[in-house]
Amino acid sequence: MKSLNLLCVFSLVGASTLSFAADSVPAPTKEWNQWGGSSVRNNVPVGTDIPTEWNVGEFDFKTGEWDSETAENVRWVARLGSQTYGNCVIADGKAFVGTNNSGGWLERYPSNVDLGCLLCFDIEDGKFLWQHSSEKLKTGRVHDWPLQGICTAPLVEGKKLWFVTSRGEVRCLDTEGFHDGENDGPITDEQHTAENEADVIWVFDMMRELGVSQHNMCSCSLTAVGDILLVVTGNGVDESHLNLPSPNAPSFIAIDKNTGKLLWSDDSPGDAILHGQWSSPAYAEIEMPDGTMQPQAIFAGGDGWLYGFDPKGDGEGGSKLLWKFDANPKESFYVVNSSATRNHLIATPVVYKNRVYIGVGEDPEHGEGVGHLWCIDPTGSGDVSPELAFNSEDPDEPIAPKRLQAVVPEEGDFARPNPNSKVIWHYSELDDNGDGEIDPFLETMHRTIGSVAIKDDVLYVADFSGIFHCLDAMATGEPKVHWSYDMYAAAWGSPLIVDDKVYIGDEDGDIAIFNHSADPNEAMVEDGGEMMPAHGEINMGNSVYSTPVVADNVLYISNRTHLFAIEKKE
Repeated sequence: MKSLNLLCVFSLVGASTLSFAADSVPAPTKEWNQWGGSSVRNNVPVGTDIPTEWNVGEFDFKTGEWDSETAENVRWVARLGSQTYGNCVIADGKAFVGTNNSGGWLERYPSNVDLGCLLCFDIEDGKFLWQHSSEKLKTGRVHDWPLQGICTAPLVEGKKLWFVTSRGEVRCLDTEGFHDGENDGPITDEQHTAENEADVIWVFDMMRELGVSQHNMCSCSLTAVGDILLVVTGNGVDESHLNLPSPNAPSFIAIDKNTGKLLWSDDSPGDAILHGQWSSPAYAEIEMPDGTMQPQAIFAGGDGWLYGFDPKGDGEGGSKLLWKFDANPKESFYVVNSSATRNHLIATPVVYKNRVYIGVGEDPEHGEGVGHLWCIDPTGSGDVSPELAFNSEDPDEPIAPKRLQAVVPEEGDFARPNPNSKVIWHYSELDDNGDGEIDPFLETMHRTIGSVAIKDDVLYVADFSGIFHCLDAMATGEPKVHWSYDMYAAAWGSPLIVDDKVYIGDEDGDIAIFNHSADPNEAMVEDGGEMMPAHGEINMGNSVYSTPVVADNVLYISNRTHLFAIEKKE
């Protein structure tokens, strides 16, 4: 491999391996400034003495006040809304998290007023600093679902923060809010400038500027390549789930980080969008076969295809496609319920050692279903799917993608292996124990809305049927499953790997804690004839829909209603 600059190293191996002390021991990750910690989206920070035992304590049922005396290994607790899906980001001495307004932090917006809220807290003591408030769109639930709040994680660099609101806006904020007594521009006409209010720098409204019609909400956790912001617009179907109001509106865009100016856009899924587009983009520099480095912006589309783009675009306001990949079998079909076998992509793609990993999924309201986990070589070009679709009328010419079912045998369609395929391995089901049967739970990959996390070539991913899978990330040809564990509750978030432990939350509010190991006898322990997480499960008092993160040796976990800063105390 040719010598790489710092950005390239960061993109290939992730933030957690950048800082080394003199004795080559990685220094603790000080900040976790975006979803996944870096643009490669691998949730693997460096930390030491991260607790495996804690108690969240008791809360007064009427007032919601926390009794710190009943808690163990908890530094502070901050009240959020009633539903919290936004992943926590730690940067600039602050914690940022998206939620709804049920916490009622601002006097001008009582807790019964439905808003999308981005909250900011001091990481030392959990003190509330400021709130950004997104009023609900007048078009209602088709664009802005009630009580969902802000479902995105921001990107923070220095004193600036960028995030996507529930209204489909990309906003740049000052991380200090109005605490610094300054009104940063170019926007300086905010009506509310008290110190607990957000200071908006610029706004790009994707619905107004681009004609986007988001389905239910926009939930992209954006990332950046230098001065380029990468954003998934959320364009999708209407309330009927049949009609696409804006099939030609962009689904993936690049914006100037400093000015909010649109740089380029892409509408690749077009009228093939199945439902919504709730994924987040990734970015990495990929080493090509000739040794050159190719920057790639990776977009998970609402049509079930994964796309690789040049983040600079074509230089004329358009996109520059490098490759595309159909993540569903060609005969799979889409309907709006759990019987569908074709899915779109909600998980965020993760890049690790020049490979891309992603699983297919669907809106959790539409139930569990068939899933697929892919490991892809991103060095190809054109269509790198495992198969190509044809029709018997012209069996040598591939047919165009179809929205609901790519290959319909009754219409003379059929599929052939793609000689240009870049699949490294694919996991859907595997007779791991060799008994000749497929366990429909433990030996099956189901729909997932969570992303993978990888360390030491060991991959972890949770699916929406509550199965936590451990696989060999660097397998070739066939997948290699190390072990699996049934959490008995749906998982919405992604794993955290830190301090040789693996943390994953579920809908029942449990955080399962495993030893980081491919060996099931090391990752888990036997308890009453069942294999259980080595460090057990800790209940957070309410559903955990987000992903645990670590910064400066503090573990941050949000349940539906509260954010907890957890650290080992003497």
